Amino acid sequence: MFEESKISEYILPNGIKIIHKYRPGIVAHLALMVNAGMRDELTDENGLAHFIEHMLFKGTKKRKAYHILSCLENVGGELNAYTTKEETCIHASFLKEFYNKAVELIADIAFNSVYPENEIEKEKEVILDEINSYLDSPAEEIYDEFENNLYKGHEMGRNILGTAELVNGFTRADICRFLKNNYSTDRMVIATVGDISFEKFKNKVVTYFSEQQRVSTTFHRTKFERLPAFNIIQERNNHLSHCMMGGLSYHIDSEKKVQMVLLNNILGGPGMNSRLNLNIREKYGFAYTIESQYNAYSDTGNFSIYMGVDPQSLDKAIDLVFKELDKLKNNRLGTVQLSNAKNQLVGQLALSSESGLGELLAITRASFTQEGIEPMNVTINKIKDLRADDILEVANEIFDRDNISMLIYKGL
Repeated sequence: MFEESKISEYILPNGIKIIHKYRPGIVAHLALMVNAGMRDELTDENGLAHFIEHMLFKGTKKRKAYHILSCLENVGGELNAYTTKEETCIHASFLKEFYNKAVELIADIAFNSVYPENEIEKEKEVILDEINSYLDSPAEEIYDEFENNLYKGHEMGRNILGTAELVNGFTRADICRFLKNNYSTDRMVIATVGDISFEKFKNKVVTYFSEQQRVSTTFHRTKFERLPAFNIIQERNNHLSHCMMGGLSYHIDSEKKVQMVLLNNILGGPGMNSRLNLNIREKYGFAYTIESQYNAYSDTGNFSIYMGVDPQSLDKAIDLVFKELDKLKNNRLGTVQLSNAKNQLVGQLALSSESGLGELLAITRASFTQEGIEPMNVTINKIKDLRADDILEVANEIFDRDNISMLIYKGL
C-alpha cells in the first residue's frame, strides 16, 4: 500500500547514532535529539532543560547569536528547537543543497555553545514572559497542570518551563552542570529525512560530529508509582469552564499502545467524526473545543479529555463524556465500525508522514525506545490486525471510573 525507503543507522565511535531515510524532493530535514528533558532535572533545576534549549542559540565559539539565526534563514531555511519531559531537540529544514551548512551549524550549536552571562540574564526575561503568557491562557495551562497532578511528587509532575523563582536563579554553572550530567554522546541521535544518500550524509556527520569525545553518563529515571484519582475544582474569572478528565495509560513500548491509539482516535481524535465531537459539540452544542489525547512516555503514559464549556452546561457535558466512555467499555465495536476506525487511523498516519519534518521527529524519537524504529507498514499491519475484543479490553482497563481524575477551572 505504501512504498517506504529504507531507514539506515550507524553509530559513531563516540556513541552518537546516525539515522537516515531517503526522501525525494528539494527540501530536507535534519534533527539532533538528546534523550534528556524536564524529568532529568533535579528539584532545584526545574525549567533548566528548557532554559538550555533557548541558550543554545545565543552564541558559539565562532558565531554570535545573529549569525546562528541567519545561517540557514539567509538561504530560506528554518532552525528551531523544543524541549519535552524526556527529550531536547534542535531541528532544521532547508533546501537540500545546503546539507553541509545545516550539519555543520547544528554540530557547532550542540558542542561549541558558550552561554554568555549577558545573554543568560536577557533570556531569563524572555522565559518569564513565556511563563506569564502560558498562565494567561487557561486552555493551555490546564493540560500541564493536569499532568502535574497526575504525577504529583514525581519528576514527571513538573512544568517544562519551570517557575519564575527558579528561572531567575539559573547561572552559567547550572547550565554546565546539567550538560555534563545529561548531554552524553550515547544519548544523542543525529537524523535526516531528505534527498541524500546514506553514505554522503554519514560522511558529513563524521566530518562535524566524530571529533567529539565519547561521554557516557549514568542514565537513571525513577519509575512512577500510581496515585489515587483526584477531583480538583478551582474558581476562575473566566467566561468558560475548562475541564480535563483522564488518567494513566500505557507506556511507549507497551503491547497495547496501538489499541490505545485507535481507541483515543475513536473517542476524541483529530477527526470531526470523533464520538466526543459528534455528541458534545455537534448534537448538543455544549463545547466549541473538545478532544482527547494519549501521551506515551518511556515508562508511563496518560490519556486526557479536554473541553471548554459554558459554566451552566459543565455538569451536563461531563455526564455526556462519561456516557461515551461507558459505551466504549460496554459495547463491542461492530465489524463496520471497527473497519472504518482502522481505515481512518491508517489514513491519518499516511497523511502525517507527508510532512518530512513530522516524519523525521517521529523516527528520531522512536530510536530511544526499546522497540526502536518501526516501519510504517509494520504499524499499519498492527492496526489492521486489531480485533474488537482488543479495543474493548483496553477501554475497560483505562476508562474505569475509579481511575478517572478531573481538573476543572470553573468559570463565573
